[in-house]
Order: sequence, then C-alpha cells, then structure tokens
Amino acid sequence: MSELPDHTIAGKEPDSRAGTTDEGIFPIRHSRRYLLISPCRDEARYLRRTLDSVAAQSLPPTLWIVVDDGSSDETPAILEEYTRRLPYLRVVRRDDRGGRQVGPGVIEAFYAGLATASLHDFDYLCKLDMDLDLPARYFELLMERMESDPRVGTTSGKPWFVHPNSGVLVPEVCGDEMSVGMTKFYRVACFEEIGGFVRQVMWDGIDCHRARMLGWIAESIDIDPLRFVHLRPQGASQKGVWTGRIRKGFGQYFMGTSPFYHFIVALYHLPAYPALIGSVAMLWGYFGSWLRGLPRYEDAEFRRFLRAYQHDCLRLGKRAATSRINAERASLWRDRHPRPDFASSIANAPLGQGGLA
Repeated sequence: MSELPDHTIAGKEPDSRAGTTDEGIFPIRHSRRYLLISPCRDEARYLRRTLDSVAAQSLPPTLWIVVDDGSSDETPAILEEYTRRLPYLRVVRRDDRGGRQVGPGVIEAFYAGLATASLHDFDYLCKLDMDLDLPARYFELLMERMESDPRVGTTSGKPWFVHPNSGVLVPEVCGDEMSVGMTKFYRVACFEEIGGFVRQVMWDGIDCHRARMLGWIAESIDIDPLRFVHLRPQGASQKGVWTGRIRKGFGQYFMGTSPFYHFIVALYHLPAYPALIGSVAMLWGYFGSWLRGLPRYEDAEFRRFLRAYQHDCLRLGKRAATSRINAERASLWRDRHPRPDFASSIANAPLGQGGLA
C-alpha cells in the first residue's frame, strides 16, 4: 500500500494538528487518507449513480474497494467499466451465496474487502452502500468535522428517500446519536478500539454504542451539504416492510435492548409508515426472539451500559441523555488517548433532538 496517494491541499505540508479555513464548515487539517469498502450484489439499477457521485467528490478516496458479492445482473460489467476510469477503484469478486443476505452477509463481504487492504495505511474507513447519491463535498466535510474534534469516532450525513406513496423526497428516521449504516464513516483508531463490526443484524447499532461506551462520540449531522439520497425504495411492498421490521425487532433483541425501551419505541413509531403494521412487526421480532431463546450479543458490560443509556433517554430525552453520557465518558477517552496534539478540553459536539431509534 506504499504507492497509495496522500491527499494534501496544494502548497501545504501535512499537519497533525487541526487548522482552520474560511471556506470550510468545520476546522480542518491538510492531510487525509480514507478507504471506502462497498459490499454490493445485483445493484445495476443504482450502481452508476453511486459510482458517479463518488467520482465527483471534491476529495476522492485513497482507495475504494467494491466487493461484488455474487451478482447475476449487469453489476460486474458496470464495475469493470468504471475500474478503467477511476484509478483508486478496486473490485473484489466473491462466489454467489444464493441471495442477498442483510446483516451478517453484508459484513462478511465488507471484511472480504478489508482483507485485501492494510487498514493502518489510512486515517479513515467508510463502509459505503452502492445505492446512494452523495453530495459533492460529502467526504471532505465529514473529515473536516472529525478533525475539528478528535473525540468524534464515527459520523455521517443524513439519508433521504423518495416516499413510495407521495413520490416526495423525505428524510429517513435516524437519530443524531448514530452514524447511519449506509455510510459508516470511521476514524480508524475508533474502529479498531470497538473491535470492528459484529457479523449479525444490528451491527450498525452495536458499533455506535460500543464507541460511546469507550468515550468516543458517535453522530450523524443534518445539514444540507451532508444530506444524501438513498436510492433503494423504502417500504416498496407490505411483505418487505413486515420482514424488515421483524428483522429490526430481532436486531434490538440481539443487541440487548431493554424490553421496556423497545416497547416504548414501537409505540413511538405507531404513526410512521406503514402505520401500526411496522410497530407490530417490531414487537413480534423482539419478543418472538425472546420466547424462542435465540442467541444474542453476549457482553454483560455492554448490555448494562446500553440499557442504562436507553433508560436515561426515556427519562431525559435522547439529546440530553447523549450529551450526559458523552460528558461522563470524556475522561475515559482522554485517559486512553494522551496525545500532546489534542486539546486538553474537548467540548461535546451539539446534537439535534433525534427521535427514538
């Protein structure tokens, strides 16, 4: 990986300390190296939009590994075309596993891609889906944000999608205290400390809670330049919605979410599309898994931390509970990262009022 380019601002030497710019939204530094890993399967319908939006980034990736997980449509041909155009694009091909596997299958493909790179060659890592249309400064602004506060371990923008009934572009429901699963942008140090992604449904919730437990800040940011379009239709069929919400309920069970908290969350989502059906499926996914005694994420310390945080969210509201836990864990983070170039006092990033997730 020694031949990978190092991104610098013209005329500037790399600097390990945060600087500032009059044009940027956040303070920045001048050297950035980021790795994208994109598991995909049969994404020909959306693939070109994602490829083109990454190609148009103000700061391109150092390396982009796309893992073709046994596609049977035009995905391989499209990827071959773009590898001739994008010097940083590399394709890893896997055998057909027989169908799309949400959760563990996606993360297995992610790690198949990661195994072909040296993570220590990069400052940042992003698990990127291939059904997205990103704004032009997306990755540049994420790095500016993370370089403005060394405690930010994972961040993202906010997803929008075309509503299947109205045809209007609307925001997806996601709390400000989580980076979103389709663009998980990580500081490499944080990714390594949390132990990477769990190879199961709810991998994209466990990671943020583990980061917070260790004193890192996890977030997603709702500003216009970081809003992106999620191209895959959401809730395109009743079967899809029912199955997806059952899977969400199982994911909360697997992660170790408090039963009372999950019940309140389901009530909170009652009016959301599809009204009532989605909440019933979420409850069945959780309590059906509990009745069957299905395996779950066995980490007693993590489960205690998670449930205490969730109960604080119910008592204080998610914004206040997140700010409180970030403040309480700041000293833990500083003890683990006694870097002389980090500021001695790090202010918590402002969080908007997120809905229950």
